[in-house]
Amino acid sequence: MTYSRTRTNDKRRQRRGRRTRRLLAMNLAMLVCIVGAAAFIWLGQKDDGASGSQAKTDPIVSGSPSAEAGERPTEEASAPDKAEPSDATEDEDDVVNDGVPPGGGEEGQADPGRDTVTIALVGDILPAARVLDYMNQYGFDYPFRETSRLLTAADITAGNLESSITKRGTPEQNKEYVYRGPQEALVPIKEAGFDFLSLANNHTMDYGWEGLSDTMDALDEAGIRHAGSGNDDIEAFTPAYVEAGGKNVAFVGLTQVVPKVEWKADRKHPGLAEAYSFERAVAAVKEARGNADVVVVMVHWGKEREDMPVKQQQSLARALIDAGADLVVGSHPHVLQGFESYKGKWIAYSLGNFVFPGMSPPTTAETGILTATCKTGGECSLHFAPMIAKLAQPKPMDAETGKALLARLSSISFAAAIEEDGTIVAIGP
Repeated sequence: MTYSRTRTNDKRRQRRGRRTRRLLAMNLAMLVCIVGAAAFIWLGQKDDGASGSQAKTDPIVSGSPSAEAGERPTEEASAPDKAEPSDATEDEDDVVNDGVPPGGGEEGQADPGRDTVTIALVGDILPAARVLDYMNQYGFDYPFRETSRLLTAADITAGNLESSITKRGTPEQNKEYVYRGPQEALVPIKEAGFDFLSLANNHTMDYGWEGLSDTMDALDEAGIRHAGSGNDDIEAFTPAYVEAGGKNVAFVGLTQVVPKVEWKADRKHPGLAEAYSFERAVAAVKEARGNADVVVVMVHWGKEREDMPVKQQQSLARALIDAGADLVVGSHPHVLQGFESYKGKWIAYSLGNFVFPGMSPPTTAETGILTATCKTGGECSLHFAPMIAKLAQPKPMDAETGKALLARLSSISFAAAIEEDGTIVAIGP
């Protein structure tokens, strides 16, 4: 997806120019050191007749940026353990499934004859506030250590970025919670396999348009596609396209949670792609349908901490599918909601929190990875891997707990049921 970003392009060029000059200076210094070292070793070998030398590893300087000062308190969060959390997972027999859809191949083993693309989808990701504290304490990859294998196994991985990525901007004064994280936090997100992040939600403009434009720039530099925001409404509603497995997958980002009218993108105003009115959202889906093999819409909507979708969620979801969407995926309620089979397409009303500070009630810690295996034309089969998050780190549930969660989600789904292995099937006439 192409963005003009007329207000930030000059600054980006200046930043890149400064980085280029710094890199050139560093490279020159390193070249001098290498030449000097090579000369020293050669002379030493010449003097003592040595036939070889011991290789040395370049030292790696590691460190984590500190959390932003002045951030407001996050939702109720548990204090981190003093010892670093274990990297070990449960035995395979003790989890409801390994997160890979039945029949799915191993990571890195492409099947040249297959006619499908696999898309892994998760809910809200917040690389800021208490989560950033954990990342500073345990390592920036900490939130994804138990799930990166599953996330990278898919051809494409997508989620909702529930934070701005910036050091600039003025915090929104009329919000209880405002979030921002550092650009370094995007590195483990990219390494965990994420190819797309939606920016259409109620936190990406917590630090104003400066914060949001920095976020867009940071994602561009990290190589992560995004949608749902822009310099104007055209950019905000423009789909993002990700190619994988010979398929072109379109992502549309929308929100029905806009804290103030100034956050809405308009003809001459930057902001978010809002979907209170369906017209622009439907048009964006139709545009995507004409350019992609599969169309995925990610929507921020619904009522927090409620496990049933409100009427407006269902109305919008069905309108998006009628317009050409193959899969509609929701976030914002902080809890998992059910699924719906509608006209042969799929709706996931809420995938809940994925990487997020601790909250109440305990159901906000229930999460998972939804994997869609889609053919050209958008016919998808779904699989859900149930997980539990502790200290902002999701991991597979044990078998008994996972099966109970799948059964509960099945009971609150529409024309759909979830089998014990996580496969989601259509039911009814």
